[in-house]
Amino acid sequence: MRKRDNDSLFDAPPMGEQERMVEAILFATADPITVQELAGRMPHGCDPAEAIAHLRKRYEGRGVNVVRIDNAWAIRTAPDLGFLMQKETVEVRKLSRAAIETLAIIAYHQPVTRAEIEEIRGVSVSRGTIDQLIELEWIRFGRRKMTPGRPVTFVVTQGFLDHFGLENARDLPGLKELRAAGLLENRPLPGAGFPAEGDDDDDSDQSELFAE
Repeated sequence: MRKRDNDSLFDAPPMGEQERMVEAILFATADPITVQELAGRMPHGCDPAEAIAHLRKRYEGRGVNVVRIDNAWAIRTAPDLGFLMQKETVEVRKLSRAAIETLAIIAYHQPVTRAEIEEIRGVSVSRGTIDQLIELEWIRFGRRKMTPGRPVTFVVTQGFLDHFGLENARDLPGLKELRAAGLLENRPLPGAGFPAEGDDDDDSDQSELFAE
């Protein structure tokens, strides 16, 4: 019998073995990894998407979970056990009030241009504020907007989503939840008369919002 061209020379490993392969890759990879990247590492004929589905179910209720971050996958500590890692992972990153507001605007309005950020905040955004958020790898450049001048846009990164345990930007909490958690003061929202950006040099204006 003649072998069809689309047949593999070798059968794919059993699904149980594919699960073990995916588990090993996720365990050894610090950054989230896509299904396409998994497929490139695994033997021909494997179905990493199905393996992830089985693996994710097997890890339910365990100390670590298989979680989706944007369009990629990773093994992460179960949310309710995060306090156990606090001493090892805490890294306080103080952000100025301007940086916090800019990050929040980008997260909730992405893709957003610098001019749109300034319109919402009501004040100009310094280059240092944008540079700080890019350096933290919490925002990145998006596609240029199809408007006069073709301005660049800003979007939050996969690292931002990973840091806050979000699958995608749609999982961001609402304003009521943020205030209930003490992450927002009961004051006007950006664009309702904030001080000029130069005022951010005052240490009293600094906050640890978006710091774990």
